[in-house]
Amino acid sequence: MTLHAVPPSSPALRRRHWLQAAGASAAAALLPGCGRPPPPPEGGFTGIDMERGHALRDRLQKGGAIEPDIVRRTQVVIAGGGVAGLAAARSLRLAGVDDFVLLEMEDTAGGNSRAGQVNGIACPLGAHYLPVPGDGAREVQDLLEELGLRRRVAGRWQIDERHLCHSPQERLFFQGAWQDGLLPMNGVGESTIAQYRRFSLRVAELGRAARFAMPTFKLWKPDQPLSPALRALDAATFDAWLAQEGFDDAHLRWYLDYSCRDDYGAGTARVSAWAGIHYFASRHGFHAPGEAAGDERDGVLTWPEGNGWLTQRLAAPLHDAGQLRAGSTVLRIEETRSGVEVDVLHHASDSIERWQARRCVVALPVFVAARVVRNPPAFLAQAAQRLQWAPWLVANLHIDAPLADREGAAPAWDNVLYADPAPGGLGYVDAGHQRLDPRPGPTVLSYYRALGDVQDGRRQLAEQPWTHWRDAILASLSVPHPDLRARVTRVEITRYGHAMAIPVPGTQAFLSQIGRMPPQRQRYVLSNGERIAAPATPGTARLAFAHADWSGYSVFEEAFTRGHAAGMVASA
Repeated sequence: MTLHAVPPSSPALRRRHWLQAAGASAAAALLPGCGRPPPPPEGGFTGIDMERGHALRDRLQKGGAIEPDIVRRTQVVIAGGGVAGLAAARSLRLAGVDDFVLLEMEDTAGGNSRAGQVNGIACPLGAHYLPVPGDGAREVQDLLEELGLRRRVAGRWQIDERHLCHSPQERLFFQGAWQDGLLPMNGVGESTIAQYRRFSLRVAELGRAARFAMPTFKLWKPDQPLSPALRALDAATFDAWLAQEGFDDAHLRWYLDYSCRDDYGAGTARVSAWAGIHYFASRHGFHAPGEAAGDERDGVLTWPEGNGWLTQRLAAPLHDAGQLRAGSTVLRIEETRSGVEVDVLHHASDSIERWQARRCVVALPVFVAARVVRNPPAFLAQAAQRLQWAPWLVANLHIDAPLADREGAAPAWDNVLYADPAPGGLGYVDAGHQRLDPRPGPTVLSYYRALGDVQDGRRQLAEQPWTHWRDAILASLSVPHPDLRARVTRVEITRYGHAMAIPVPGTQAFLSQIGRMPPQRQRYVLSNGERIAAPATPGTARLAFAHADWSGYSVFEEAFTRGHAAGMVASA
């Protein structure tokens, strides 16, 4: 992202002046002998009920027949209420299909784009922004237009600026002070700057030679395998490729590792070189110091509740029509002679429902789909074995007043710590950054940790008490904010055991091979956008698979486009 200059009269600068005065008094209050340390804040786990997922696993392992308490009928069942499932529901409604039901295990839809509140302040429980989509993601562009975020003015598309991230966007705590932007700059040498610039040129060169696209399946043509350049990048780790190219500067390598953990849940030693380059080449490029940042697609859409703002609006018409059944865990999906059957445990009533339908959109993570789909197709079983997933943690910290701040750049929306002492730490976003009211007040800081590189990270999420995570996060953030413990009133932690697929080497080659299967040979449909116009034989493609996992990594554009395509298949 590119930071814009802060005008002298801007709310950010006024807030900065207030913070300097408040910070000085807060820091003085924390001097030795000035009183006892504040008690640790209350809180706990929230957002995701991990026990429901574990109960599903345990029940499926036991096997046995499922006897339903009630049988219901509908035209289409959507299994999974993440972004892909919500997009499939919207696609069905646009096609004039109202006879469908969406089944979601958690109490609210949204997947890893849910939202919550802490002490009455809205905040994200997962994904917190959407880059302004390019022309490759036309389905997402249409959604933005439907929601009033995008419109034509004098023949040009414009984004409603009220929803674009306010300046300043990003800052980095580096060498004891805050600096603008996330690329380490303060005090770095000419050799570091030279590597920044050379990497920028290399990304641009690869972008022209290899074509990177989002959604990725825009490149998966039946008669066109992945280009040699893309295959070579997909075969190596990003670390190995960087070493081969002579990119050894510690500051550049830190930034690239941070970028991979931020988008993929794991760092450069684990993700493919394709993924490392794709992070930049498919969107905004890599901009070395002094380079222009490009056009309006560098903008970022964000809200206090993060991408929950989007999923709440996608779910609203389903609530109104009674088409969303939350708190419902899918136990079995099976083809029958006349369609499909879907068995589901409805948690509120502790009853088993059996849904009979013509078709089912399987918008579940791949590893879950492979467990619940009876007699799964070979590509599903293979994908479940090959894909890897990153555990993830989001901690929302309510603070009663702005924090004391170290010197340097003004408070920003995205605040990152160089070499964060908490393993997997990615910094925090401020839920109050989008407020138009410049007066300081309470807010929520959403702190992220990607645990894909942390040994036994998933087990730790399941077994460690919430205070374990709270104390580590408070220790980490107290370095740039010495009065944090005095200001924080509550900490709520959301855990994702399988937050996102990690694009390890070989992932794109494997998934693109599935995506390029001739449609006439497919008994099942893997939603690949433009290719869904020719499913197997009309009426035989009863299961349509749609989830960001089928792209090998998790972003809104991938999940939404695949879900939209699956809804089109199910409506045929």
